[in-house]
Amino acid sequence: MSHFADRRSRSLWMEVDAAPHAAPLRSNAECDVVIIGAGIAGISTAYELAVEGSRVMIIDRGKIAGNMTARTTAHLAPQCDDLTSAMIGLRGEDISRRFYESQAAAVDRIEEIQNRESINCDFRRLDGYLFQALNTDSKIIEDELDAARKIGAPVHRLVGLPFAHCEQQHVLRYPRQGTFHPLKYLKGLVAAIEARGGRFHAGTAVESVEERDDGKVVVTTAGGKITAGAAVVTTNSPIVDRFALHTKMAPYRTYAMAFSIQKGAIPDALYWDTLDPYHYVRLRPGDDRTDYVIVGGSDHKSGEADDAEVRFEALEAWTRNLIPAAQEVTHRWSGQVLETIDYAGFIGKNPGNNSIYVHTGDSGQGMTHGVAGAMINAALILGRECKWTDVYEPSRKTPAGIGNFLKENLTPVKNFAEYLAPGELCAVSDLKAGHGAIIRHGPSKIAAYRDEAGKLYARSAACTHVGCHLHWNSFETCWDCPCHGSHFAFDGTPLNAPAVGPLAEIELNNQS
Repeated sequence: MSHFADRRSRSLWMEVDAAPHAAPLRSNAECDVVIIGAGIAGISTAYELAVEGSRVMIIDRGKIAGNMTARTTAHLAPQCDDLTSAMIGLRGEDISRRFYESQAAAVDRIEEIQNRESINCDFRRLDGYLFQALNTDSKIIEDELDAARKIGAPVHRLVGLPFAHCEQQHVLRYPRQGTFHPLKYLKGLVAAIEARGGRFHAGTAVESVEERDDGKVVVTTAGGKITAGAAVVTTNSPIVDRFALHTKMAPYRTYAMAFSIQKGAIPDALYWDTLDPYHYVRLRPGDDRTDYVIVGGSDHKSGEADDAEVRFEALEAWTRNLIPAAQEVTHRWSGQVLETIDYAGFIGKNPGNNSIYVHTGDSGQGMTHGVAGAMINAALILGRECKWTDVYEPSRKTPAGIGNFLKENLTPVKNFAEYLAPGELCAVSDLKAGHGAIIRHGPSKIAAYRDEAGKLYARSAACTHVGCHLHWNSFETCWDCPCHGSHFAFDGTPLNAPAVGPLAEIELNNQS
């Protein structure tokens, strides 16, 4: 039984602040490359450019490395997160092979950098195990074995796994996977970038990004304008595009929790099963006697469910059934992944621009995508060749992915129809302290939240990106947009791209 008392979202990594000294931008500035978004993709891109002598600036509306990168489980697995057999079906063997090679190169690059820069981030190589979920057909293992061999990935077929009830399950073992502490790693990168003249600015929200006729890019923030030779947008969901990229990917919320476990109770490895959505497991080193086992899964489309407690209960039940050595729950958190229609991210020049680059659509592989994308975008900016460019080309079309495209783009259609439905409560007076709800207000709808002290916050329920209908997320205490992944604080402040502006305040004539 869980003894976890704090029901708030609390990631296992958040005890590390990657750049506690990073102040907001307070004046105009110039640089070679400005990077918007300070997660692993943004910071890794800055590093690749800084070591080549570029003057870089990295800005983020929140903390440095404080958003989705702080909510990862930090698996460094080169295999396609949505199964290699599925990717081959969509994009063929050659693209799938180069996708795998780029992801494996990302793990190699992390290993190389943490050695070069002497970053103590618990990096280690280990095996990864894809295992047949209980009471399922083993054919998926056969298909993945065949697919892995086609793309040249090292793989070994086994029977049995060191989890309860898994003695006869079919398993694929992938050698030389990896894992690390993501924020310790990024803290080391920040120091290395600053030593090469790079500048970080937290608390710096972007208002606009414009490409001038002379090829320069001007990024406007509340604290000043940044003029650069190029800009790289590495926000979770891009802020420089309204439709071209957003229609080819969809936001999903995933959940993770950590348990204490006796050291040595299970082998140190990466594990994931064949369910959809699947479960994923790894260890994090603790003290001399105890480690943490991190378990994730229970994914759903962002904003389409507000049942985190049920999902955590399901994750805990699954864990205790297969890993009975797991002890008390110590941390619980959730994050958002952007799933593309063909499982690879969008990395390269933003469609329609010459000097603005994007990185988005990590499809559940944010750590390896972030580093692979950094190598790709840095090469493009520096005018160098990169053999993986077309794998991730943002303007690509994938005819075989039309089914995924149509399925994901039903969400905005259904979402806008919600404006015709009644509110979740009849009146603001029905809203309890500590709760949020959508309430009809004449012809429109409001996103209303009442804090624990009784103060009411009433904002427009329309996302400031393209106007989609917002939904309340009680676990994270925020408003989620199901269409493109924007998040807003209870007071309407934007927390996650693509939205840039706050939710409009609604006057309720002193209603309480």
